[in-house]
Amino acid sequence: ARERVTSVSLVGDAMLRPLVDALGGPLKGTDCSSLFSVSSSGAILSETVRDQFAALVPGALLLNNFGSSESGFNGTATEDSGPDKGFRLRVNSRTAVVDPATHEPVAAGGTGRIALRGHVPLGYYNDPQKTAETFFEADGDRWVLLGDMATVDAEGIVTVLGRGSQCINSGGEKIYPEEVEQALKAHPDVYDALVAGVPDERWGSRVAAVVQLRAGSAPLDLAGVQDHCRTRLAGYKIPRAVVFTDRIRRSPSGKADYRWAKAVAAAGGES
Repeated sequence: ARERVTSVSLVGDAMLRPLVDALGGPLKGTDCSSLFSVSSSGAILSETVRDQFAALVPGALLLNNFGSSESGFNGTATEDSGPDKGFRLRVNSRTAVVDPATHEPVAAGGTGRIALRGHVPLGYYNDPQKTAETFFEADGDRWVLLGDMATVDAEGIVTVLGRGSQCINSGGEKIYPEEVEQALKAHPDVYDALVAGVPDERWGSRVAAVVQLRAGSAPLDLAGVQDHCRTRLAGYKIPRAVVFTDRIRRSPSGKADYRWAKAVAAAGGES
């Protein structure tokens, strides 16, 4: 309040959630009238944390941005992004959803990887293989191929599904951890969560969740997690295992450590 801050940039729930907790707790009543916008990039904000912040600071514009180091800014979430429609982006003409093998745009309703053309890097230093996998030429433009899978509708709205590298294949069904994490974090007792696939003899992989509960919350078990998720997810996306931890491991910038989550979920807990 003293500095009359007008804008804040942060990375997803890992940074906005502590701010929400402070404004709703020890800093309750803080004058935030000068705050015009809060911009998140690098990790998707969950619906729950967005709504909590909007209730505390109703006058601030909350931007849920999408992009990458290679592409820069790709788009901002549409107002109707949410549990029924997913993370939707209104993108510009430089962004497309393409077949990763042919680099051709997918038809409306199809699934592909997000790509961006224009002022993109020439490649990675001393790494021709990764450069060839990530960048391509089409229609006289240089494109960068991101690791995020998405669909696009007839109006050009892109729905981000999640990182292709983290996709869980369970009995032939593809499940993106980000969608399950959004559902988990909508539970009032869940502070943070990561989702990973762990080996399963019947299904190949099964969905497992690593959950950090809120301080002082009531005990929660697998049945409670599953009952909650059934109200938001298709049956095959519901976690079949859950591990509770004191703290979800993330990078200093707030990005998820999926390698850690997968190891903890597979082991049934931290060693």
